[in-house]
Amino acid sequence: MTSEKVAFLFPGQGSQYVGMGEDFYQTFNAAKEVFTEASDSLDQDLANVCFNASKEELNKTENTQPAILTASIATLKVLMQEYGIRPVVLAGHSLGEYSALVAAGVVSFYDAVQVVRARGKFMQTAVPLGCGTMAAVLGMKKEKLENICRETTDPSREKVVEPANYNCPGQVVISGHVKAVDEATIKARDEGASRAVKLPVSAPFHCSLMEPAARRLAEKFCDVKVSEPQIPVISNVDADTNYTVDTTSDLLVRQVSSAVRWEESMHLMVEQGVTRIIEIGPGRVLSGLMRRINRRIKTHTVENVADLKKLAEVFG
Repeated sequence: MTSEKVAFLFPGQGSQYVGMGEDFYQTFNAAKEVFTEASDSLDQDLANVCFNASKEELNKTENTQPAILTASIATLKVLMQEYGIRPVVLAGHSLGEYSALVAAGVVSFYDAVQVVRARGKFMQTAVPLGCGTMAAVLGMKKEKLENICRETTDPSREKVVEPANYNCPGQVVISGHVKAVDEATIKARDEGASRAVKLPVSAPFHCSLMEPAARRLAEKFCDVKVSEPQIPVISNVDADTNYTVDTTSDLLVRQVSSAVRWEESMHLMVEQGVTRIIEIGPGRVLSGLMRRINRRIKTHTVENVADLKKLAEVFG
């Protein structure tokens, strides 16, 4: 095990569920302290939001983003306390990139929960409710889907659809105006996609329609202290480990309206010698994506105490 290189991955929006992180909160003081810090930072009881809120309340973007960040960092703190694993690289899917940056010491957790709360509000209000959506397209080469998006988008910008998440081979999420996404999914099915499924989201994330949110987020970063990463973090925007004091705010601002290059990011990890990943926080989506990207990489998930105990066989 000592010769293996381990990476930590952090989930993004869509992985949330009522009760996430609760058993860590009840079992470990380190987790409880994270929830307390989040509550103090936001002047809101984050534990109550995560454990007792309705699904509808938790799914409000301005609640979802700090809630996932908090549950992820609480899990990370317990994992480090129990096993002290030192990852060689970090990555997070969309919102999860903030968890990775907290883990790397780039931004404080106290600041990060405030930023993602604002990020959620900015992203939700960038496009009027009901005007934007997203869809997952399966079983189609990305180049072909990119052409469909270009053909569907109106030069007047009244009808926009763009690739939003390059998740793994044969799985790309598109984002934009409802009419444009609907047209693109029909074309994709007609031209050979195995499936094209609308996603239950409230806004068209990670496309150019999010540029108003990006501009507002840039202003928010003026008040955030940024440090050099203690561990390399792979950026969603360009699938490279180029986070520094000078680049952090720019990369996170661009991330809001740019596609998540997740498949490329995972290939970079493999090229750097990573042999094992640990997905930290709610859900198991990223481990599933890695198995589709490279089945030779060993995967672990830690979203509850039972998962943590399973790691003893490898890291204990």
